[in-house]
Amino acid sequence: MDQQHLRDRAEITDLVYRLGTALDDGRMDDLRDLIAEDAVVRTPGGRSVGREAMIAQAARNHPDDQRFQHVTTNVLVTPDGDRARARANLTVHVTVPTDPGTPAPPPRATLGEVYAFDLVRTAGGWRFARIETELRWVEGVLPVPA
Repeated sequence: MDQQHLRDRAEITDLVYRLGTALDDGRMDDLRDLIAEDAVVRTPGGRSVGREAMIAQAARNHPDDQRFQHVTTNVLVTPDGDRARARANLTVHVTVPTDPGTPAPPPRATLGEVYAFDLVRTAGGWRFARIETELRWVEGVLPVPA
């Protein structure tokens, strides 16, 4: 494996983790730096095309009256020049917000998904061209977006 291949894998893995962190923290504007302009997303929360539509979908599915924790593991990256594919496991815990320093109650829902990503290298670095999740299991009741 050459140095560029290793750098690409590290940058893409970091991008995957940054996606989860932005969603956890409700920082939807941060998604602009992660997603290609013409990207496509398909999740249990819907399908959208284009960066702004994806951000709007993420905001609808991660409302302020709920707290989320995205736990992403087993990130596997396959770079191929200026394109790449990646796969990861995802567990999402959904609970209600609490006061700072106060632990939240147990999750009202927990779900397991598998992420599939297509990525493209841009002048600004790697970006998601496609994000897809396959729901594998749910414990509890998923909240309904507003």
